[in-house]
Amino acid sequence: MAPPPILALALPSETGRVLSIQSHTVQGYVGNKSAVFPLQLLGYDVDPINSVQFSNHTGYPTFKGQVLNGEQLWDLINGLEANNLLYYTHLLTGYIGSVSFLNTVLTVVDKLRSINPGLTYVCDPVLGDEGKIYVPQELISVYREKVVPVASMLTPNQFEAELLSGLRIVSEQDGREACNILHAAGPSKVVITSINIDGNLLLIGSHQKEKGQPPAQFRISIPKIPAYFTGTGDLMTALLLGWSNRYPENLEIAAELSVSSLQALLARTLDDYTKAGHDCQSSSLEIRLIQSQDDIRNPEIKYKAEIYN
Repeated sequence: MAPPPILALALPSETGRVLSIQSHTVQGYVGNKSAVFPLQLLGYDVDPINSVQFSNHTGYPTFKGQVLNGEQLWDLINGLEANNLLYYTHLLTGYIGSVSFLNTVLTVVDKLRSINPGLTYVCDPVLGDEGKIYVPQELISVYREKVVPVASMLTPNQFEAELLSGLRIVSEQDGREACNILHAAGPSKVVITSINIDGNLLLIGSHQKEKGQPPAQFRISIPKIPAYFTGTGDLMTALLLGWSNRYPENLEIAAELSVSSLQALLARTLDDYTKAGHDCQSSSLEIRLIQSQDDIRNPEIKYKAEIYN
């Protein structure tokens, strides 16, 4: 019996088929749990590979689970390839905990591009935040030297953008220059998802439409919410993938939609914890993803991009 055709090839859609390699928690929304559902709501077929499977995120007092190694990842890729199931329009990666696993991911990028040269690789380079590194130090050089050059879109936070560009970011201009340095290394789209400048939160986006040409750059002011949430970076990168594919030449529109979705979700999360009588500053909060699906599918744009001249 002949295997069925890959419908993503036979019947191409305006969205696509995403391979998402991220962490997984049984309870709560981080990694793939935070990224897969929003992309499905936006019309994408998403195939998750769980780099870890934990009971809950690591911010709780304890967690249990398993970690996938590079060899096990490659087994899964081989299984897909053996059945001609390895056609993807997008690859999405988030937290990766070891050099061996990251090197296997790089081999996966090569393999996927050999099958679909037009593959878009969206990379959230999860290295740390607010001056603290979350991963083994040696991952930084692998990201800088090998991952950034093959990524299509990069979504670092301020600290990660500093680590990857080698530039300390203390002003908006520094943020824009860090984007320029990262463009020169590879990706045509860079979104620094949060920059704290004098107590104000900003997103800075940059799209280099042609190599060697100055990029189109913009900023979005983001309100500060007095709480800490888990899974927001994973969600933001998934939203940016989803919307930037819909608006390939207008990264600023994709960012407006993504920020507006995320802020509506965070407001709901804060409101619900407050209703439940929880002190929102006493612990990190699990995001209200399922309850916010209308805000993911049809966000009301409340946060507008300001284009830099």
